[in-house]
Amino acid sequence: MYICVRFSVSFNNCFTSIKVELTAIAFSSPHTQTQLCHFHQKLAMEVVNGHKKWGFQGNPELIASSISVRGVLTKLMANRNKDDKRPTIPLGRADPTEFPSYRTTPVAPDAVADATYSYNFNCYPPTVGIAEARRAVAEYLSKDFPYQLSPDDVYLTGGCTQAIEIVVSVLARPNANILFPRPGYPQYEARASCSKLEARHFDLIPEKGWEVDLESVEALADENTVAMVIINPSNPCGNVFTYQHLKEIAETASKLGIFVISDEVYGHLAFGSNPFVPMGVFGSTVPVLTLGSISKRWIVPGWRLGWIVTSDPNGIFHQSGFVECIRNFLDITTDPPTNMQGALTQILKHTKEDFYSKILTIIREAADILYDRIQEIPCLTCPHKPEGSMVAMLKLNLSLLEGIIDDVDFCMKLAKEESVIVLPGVTVGLKNCLRITFAVEHSALEDGLGRIKAFYHRHAKKE
Repeated sequence: MYICVRFSVSFNNCFTSIKVELTAIAFSSPHTQTQLCHFHQKLAMEVVNGHKKWGFQGNPELIASSISVRGVLTKLMANRNKDDKRPTIPLGRADPTEFPSYRTTPVAPDAVADATYSYNFNCYPPTVGIAEARRAVAEYLSKDFPYQLSPDDVYLTGGCTQAIEIVVSVLARPNANILFPRPGYPQYEARASCSKLEARHFDLIPEKGWEVDLESVEALADENTVAMVIINPSNPCGNVFTYQHLKEIAETASKLGIFVISDEVYGHLAFGSNPFVPMGVFGSTVPVLTLGSISKRWIVPGWRLGWIVTSDPNGIFHQSGFVECIRNFLDITTDPPTNMQGALTQILKHTKEDFYSKILTIIREAADILYDRIQEIPCLTCPHKPEGSMVAMLKLNLSLLEGIIDDVDFCMKLAKEESVIVLPGVTVGLKNCLRITFAVEHSALEDGLGRIKAFYHRHAKKE
């Protein structure tokens, strides 16, 4: 496992004299991360005459764990040609809120307004969340379960990002390790690194629709492994796991004595042949911790309201003390806004089915456009047609390109020449791949893919 970065030191740029250009990421061992931290510390502490000036510095663990989708996209946006008068096409971040087709249901803002103007939600909430909102989440999720969840199984969070922070922090202990998918969502690795929890990566197999390589899971796990993470529907791959494969994951985790963290932030955004099945269905086989939010299904990522849910009919989370640790962590962290919690019951209970079906239709049509147009760009292939979420992984064939050294270089030059933003695959764990979102207006998607095609022809190797 390694982390490879290219450093160039400049004293005139906005990155405070350090520019770090990613060339490869595989979220390294703690030893390599420590070396990187020491490099940053040295640069930060040296002054002109070579002496330390101040007795404080930033937390070096944050430097090693600061790789993020947001950070990489910010660098790409900064690399655009400011003289290009065309609109920027944002195919790097799954946030379609700026496009009219992806407007949230009127139920949602009405619910927030009602909660706010009721004046019943101006107080500090219970740290686990308002009782009514917890009950609403339990009822909403239980519709797909073979058993009934209790409100006591639900803990409200500031979006799925805070849910990840809480869970990883609670699991961190000396010598512990956790299993993450590759490719995956970098927030998990970042939090694990910051908490000094060893990250180990199992592969997803593109030829099998990005299924989990269960043999690699068994090979990676040992007596210090605490959990494995799955993301379903998948970010970044766009696949949806079948019932049978989820059952196999549950049985494998149970055999290894670890629980499953199921990231279902894209829950129900499935539009292919595989219906969405929540991992909590298998809670009797293995303890399942479900992470979710209203961000994606309701198209409101900025509202920052999510949840952690324990799906564990056998009570193993309680017996182990894990639930008590979650409660203790919630006592020392921030709460999601109380008026948002107050609105949650109305949002979950009264959103009409036609809103859900409309969004699914738009996303399905966008996925079709993406898959068809990618076949017109020889340097890109889509190993598996997306059938869920809002993103897909593409393989990049550098042998067909002149003057492009890797996926980061491809994305930087694409931003500069075509004002199209696509996420380099190395950010999510796969070098020389791309993660692309299709949750934009269809016309914008057609325009963006047309520009990528023009970029290919400009950089194609001459025969």
